[in-house]
Amino acid sequence: MAGQTGTLRALLTRWKSYRYRFVPWIALNLARKRRTTRHVSKDSQDKIISDTVVLDTLLKIFQALIISNFRDESVLLPEAIRARYEALYTIQQTIGKGLEQSICTPGEILFSTLGFSINRSPSSLISAGMGVFVSKGYVPKGAVVAMYPGTVYQKHEPIFFQSIGNPFVFRCIDGILIDGNDKGISKAVYRSCSRRDQLGPFKMSDVTWLTSCPQNPLAVGQYVNNCSTDRAANVCYQEFDVLENFPLELRRPLRCVVLVALRDIKEGQELLSNYYTVVH
Repeated sequence: MAGQTGTLRALLTRWKSYRYRFVPWIALNLARKRRTTRHVSKDSQDKIISDTVVLDTLLKIFQALIISNFRDESVLLPEAIRARYEALYTIQQTIGKGLEQSICTPGEILFSTLGFSINRSPSSLISAGMGVFVSKGYVPKGAVVAMYPGTVYQKHEPIFFQSIGNPFVFRCIDGILIDGNDKGISKAVYRSCSRRDQLGPFKMSDVTWLTSCPQNPLAVGQYVNNCSTDRAANVCYQEFDVLENFPLELRRPLRCVVLVALRDIKEGQELLSNYYTVVH
């Protein structure tokens, strides 16, 4: 009897993870739980803020991260790019805006640059696992608060084995998929693609989001939990295509997903999103 109970619990746990990808269940629950869905018109293309604002935010935080690690000899940059950041680093030190080495953590850089920091902690929702909280400062409405990292799959690329028991596969409006799982086969695939995409000694993607200490402090969006009937969403997903003229040393996959604040979010509050966006 105990063995059967354990098996049933394991199956129930699996179902709770898989049901979000089971179309009949989703269709039924969209009607029953309208508050946990987000409805947008097709014309809006699901944009809360302009791509220019997203671009400016990403440039600001990525450049601040590079400047803070500029003296790290393990950070390889082409000579022309290094010269540009050498000048920025010198200017920052001269005007006294450089962070002390002792507090140059990604979280502190995020706070210094955008006015808030976020971290992963056990969720305030029951049985929700890990969540993402504003650990310092506050997030103003319309701000980019996090990113959804992962391997980007075009519509024709296979993802069957990676998707088994994987609740971190994000589907974009046009069918592009982003696998934000930092464990198992998904982790191995991302690491392999990262090595494949290197330009000689220069890394084109960040693998530290697969660890507990990501160098990009925004790259925790895959841990943002779904809102509930009594806890409304305070962030939403927005797709962003990286432009061809985006600086080479900061470039990421052509498609990325950011999380944008729907209202002001105070220190200590958990980020909650809508897992279901219905486009009319």
